[in-house]
Amino acid sequence: MRIKTICFLLLALVLGSCNEYNKILKSTDRDLKYTYAKKYFEEGKYNRSIALLEELVTFMKGTAQAEESLYLLAQSHYNSKDYYSATEVFSTYYNSYPKGEYAESALFYSAYGMYLDSPDARLDQSKTYRAISEFQRYIERYPQTERAEQAKNYMFELQEKLAYKELLSAQLYLDLGNYMGNNYEAAVVTAREAIKMYPYSQYMEDYQITILRARHEYAQRSTLQTQPERYRMVIDEYFNYTNSFPEGKYREEAEKYYKEAQKIIENLPTN
Repeated sequence: MRIKTICFLLLALVLGSCNEYNKILKSTDRDLKYTYAKKYFEEGKYNRSIALLEELVTFMKGTAQAEESLYLLAQSHYNSKDYYSATEVFSTYYNSYPKGEYAESALFYSAYGMYLDSPDARLDQSKTYRAISEFQRYIERYPQTERAEQAKNYMFELQEKLAYKELLSAQLYLDLGNYMGNNYEAAVVTAREAIKMYPYSQYMEDYQITILRARHEYAQRSTLQTQPERYRMVIDEYFNYTNSFPEGKYREEAEKYYKEAQKIIENLPTN
């Protein structure tokens, strides 16, 4: 009996809350709606807060609540984990009120929301690029704040994700081999471009060994006429690797390619 009573009371509270919310939605009293939007935000009912604020922000322009309402809407999206919408509203706030009360926070969170929404390196990285751009804008605008150092760290982390994506692309070309074209050369070009773009990446050695592997695979699959030139490329890339990483983790593999290339060049017939 006691359990039934408790369930009935909870149901009554939920229904009462829904009835209250529906009445507020239908109300034409904007001040009342704004009061409840803030109340729902404080209670963690972000979807309700969003529904009210999305209607109100347009009407709030030019009023004393304009800044706060827009920032509150952005925070509501952020807290509900809709980071894309949060970034859009935070950015709108900053562009509208670059010297506003919440400008520094809005600019940081416009970047941080995209950082949180940045997908796996194998997927499209539009959000990653957006986050980097927003963090860069934050650092340029607020270089001395506590969050500037955080922004730099997040930027580096995102750049490493992009660097890893380039490594995956180069390795994919290598795996494709001669399928529908010379993918070995595409692997080399991709890895070399990555070296230029991300010179401080932790994947530098992986780029270099990918180039060496691609040169070796291509040479192995070449005709006798083209093998001398292509195995010399293997030797060149071996020295590029060993000069850059004399104690590298792929040193043994690189040595194998070098010895094979030397032996084949020595035994190739001369004209």
